[in-house]
Amino acid sequence: MKYIFVTGGVVSSLGKGLAAASIGALLEHRGHKVMIQKFDPYLNVDPGTMSPYQHGEVYVLDDGAETDLDLGHYERFTSGKLSRLNSLSSGQVFETVIRNEREGKYLGATVQYIPHVTDEIQKRLFDVTEANPDVDILITEIGGTVGDIEGTLFLEALRQFALEVGRENVCFIHVTLLPLVKAAGEIKTKPTQQSVAKLREIGIQPDIIICRTEHDLDEDNRRKIAMFCNVEKKNVVAFRDVENTIYQCPLDLRRDKIDRLVVDRLGMSESPTPDLKDWESFVDRVVQPEHSVDIAVVGKYIELQDAYKSIYESLTHAGASNNTRVNVIRVDAEAVEEHGAEKVIGTVDGILIPGGFGDRGIEGKIATARHARENNIPYFGICLGMQIATIEFARHVCEITAATSTEFDKEANEPVICLQEEQKGIRDMGASMRLGLQKSIVYPDTKAAEIYNNATEIFERHRHRWEFNPDYLDRLQEGGLVISAVSANEGLVEIIELPKHPFFIAAQYHPEFLSKPNFPHPLFHAFVSASLIAKGVAATQAS
Repeated sequence: MKYIFVTGGVVSSLGKGLAAASIGALLEHRGHKVMIQKFDPYLNVDPGTMSPYQHGEVYVLDDGAETDLDLGHYERFTSGKLSRLNSLSSGQVFETVIRNEREGKYLGATVQYIPHVTDEIQKRLFDVTEANPDVDILITEIGGTVGDIEGTLFLEALRQFALEVGRENVCFIHVTLLPLVKAAGEIKTKPTQQSVAKLREIGIQPDIIICRTEHDLDEDNRRKIAMFCNVEKKNVVAFRDVENTIYQCPLDLRRDKIDRLVVDRLGMSESPTPDLKDWESFVDRVVQPEHSVDIAVVGKYIELQDAYKSIYESLTHAGASNNTRVNVIRVDAEAVEEHGAEKVIGTVDGILIPGGFGDRGIEGKIATARHARENNIPYFGICLGMQIATIEFARHVCEITAATSTEFDKEANEPVICLQEEQKGIRDMGASMRLGLQKSIVYPDTKAAEIYNNATEIFERHRHRWEFNPDYLDRLQEGGLVISAVSANEGLVEIIELPKHPFFIAAQYHPEFLSKPNFPHPLFHAFVSASLIAKGVAATQAS
């Protein structure tokens, strides 16, 4: 196996994850089998208990691992299916080292950062290698910024690892910032020089430098960076700000032939030039679609771009498959609570309520679901959005006026949504929800069956504690609610729908975690299509 390590310098949020994902996409289009993973220096065991305000969305894998949102980019940009082996934090490393010490596995040795902690980091690389013998190239993004004290052990581990597997099998890529000082009218290379110098102090010489820039990288600056950072000029690559969509990033990096630089460095230069026609076609549909729809996303973290990252990307995928631009209107659920759905949401072609936890803004979301139901606006509920739709239907159609969830009121008299039986008594909040890929049975002659092309079994990723309370099943079904899918093992409600509504579907799972650019999730595709039809675009054009 060949290894690529992506580090970052100068500032955070440079786009290391997008750079890693884009390189993975280009190498896949050259015919290589690629896998991407993330090493994060924070002390949390995983992001599962971290606030979206701190960390953005939690991305869930098939095996139930709660991971950084960058793993979503990795899976969307490549065909790889990732597992908990592909996400490592300092918290996991130290947890393992301390457990090993307590169990006597170090045979009485003094436990130290080197070699015990760095060995544990390297062990993860060897474990992933052993578990994926068919993978040609493993790309590892190192979170944080070079110079941060918490990342030093990871970088030292990579330095040792490169010696262990052979430097010829490793490519170090460093992502830095090229700021434009407007007063001087100049791009400054000094931050990049200093960042690379810090990396070289640790003992790592980057093979390729990716420069994040608002502008093209001229030859003078390219030459200066190459000289001061000890790399060839052709290995200084511009990573320009893209104008329309992140899916332009692989095409931008291809301009400087970064995939060719990588395969040459790793001795794999016999691979063919990538055929990017399918990717270019997708980008064209995103950038220049024929139609457009306005879809309101109503949530509690709506001001945070990364809180619903996979939702927005899935809408982009579905829009492209419908030759449609999806204009996302972000709506704060608390504003709906205060001013009413009609006033705050206005005229839209579709409404989506995503997942979430806690009771803030809940009444605003319930009012939103009612607004969509009563006005025949296409509605798509995800996780909490499904529970909200259930509560709203129970209150205003089935006249269970006190209907709520035990998440919001532990002593609820009418808990149409309740805590899963196996969740009762759990005190450890990390990795203790219903997580990962689960099998569901789809009932025939339903809208869900039609959307899933009449499949009787589906597999979707979950992340939740509360469920549809089966004690209310008969009453809600008598009121007209249709249960169109249930979990295969427990019979838990997975999809609800309203057959007399143009499009009113809500799922307990998270379909956004399985959507890809040229393979949009069927529920998202159907939702955008229904929104087009609601707008008045002929159904034949929404395909």
